[in-house]
Amino acid sequence: MTSKRGLILEDAMLIVMKPSASPEEIGAVITRVKDLGFEAKAIPGAQRTAVAVTGNHGAVSADKFESLKGVKSVVRVSAPFKLVSREVKPEDTVISFASGVALGGDNFQVMAGPCSVESEEQILTTAKIVRDAGASFLRGGAYKPRTSPYAFQGLKEDGLELLAKAREATGLMVVTEVKDTETLPLVASYADVLQIGARNCQNYSLLEAAGRQDKPVMLKRGMSTTIKELLMAAEYVVNAGNPNVILCERGIRTFETMTRNTFDLGAIHMLKRLTHLPVIADPSHGIGLWHGVPALARAATVAGAHGLIVEVHPNPADAWSDGPQSLKPERFSQLMRELKALREVMHEVVQDV
Repeated sequence: MTSKRGLILEDAMLIVMKPSASPEEIGAVITRVKDLGFEAKAIPGAQRTAVAVTGNHGAVSADKFESLKGVKSVVRVSAPFKLVSREVKPEDTVISFASGVALGGDNFQVMAGPCSVESEEQILTTAKIVRDAGASFLRGGAYKPRTSPYAFQGLKEDGLELLAKAREATGLMVVTEVKDTETLPLVASYADVLQIGARNCQNYSLLEAAGRQDKPVMLKRGMSTTIKELLMAAEYVVNAGNPNVILCERGIRTFETMTRNTFDLGAIHMLKRLTHLPVIADPSHGIGLWHGVPALARAATVAGAHGLIVEVHPNPADAWSDGPQSLKPERFSQLMRELKALREVMHEVVQDV
């Protein structure tokens, strides 16, 4: 809703700048916001820049900003998640990587690899397999938060070093999990994307710490986390200063026991309507059974996911973790061919509409 003169706005607001607004005019708006004791975050868009105002715990008069040069309008942001809302940024966020790969918007990427790094041979073999099949990212856990304290907890820094070797050998970017604030700086020194797992989805200290890093963050939906709660978790990261957040639907816990989780396909659709952030899907955890992973991967792609994260292992029967949901190399390669053909058909259908 565009404000009128003297309208009192509460909570967050969005100061929409004119397309012709100069950097100096944008800077003047940011200075005014900060002088009033609030927080200001410039959000560049395809057509114009907006300035999000947060930190106000009471009413703020819109006319404090409407008279400034370069301001087009002042809009109240109604969603509880402010910075990640499409009200603040209507167009998709596209995350660009140094390798030239982009995620979000029309860019679809696949992350693939083992649940956990086990050895140099295992991770190098898998990395070459998924690269040759068309993946852009190598996933692999070095720090593994596990339900049982007796389960394999990962190779830790040794695992990070092996992931770095695999990146050097293949050119793939590395996605690996951060389990706590203590090890975050170390993981960030190796990773290209910081994964925050389902168990840490609402670990607000970790979310804020990840928001102070300069690496993109992939935030997995918690097993009992609502869509709104997932978006609020992302808000913590963005509000701390990191705009590059990837949301991941990986299934939720329900009464059903035939599958590891209940894959929420509708969440992909809803997230894309509510947020400008890239949305990907994890069909491996979504069902927990290798034979169901390809079907869920195809379904998530049709639902509009910007990418997938899939578990792949050279020999799933011998995997140290998550073997039952890991694809063998030949099945992953087949899936990648299917996804390529599926996306080509989807593009043709859109072009014909």
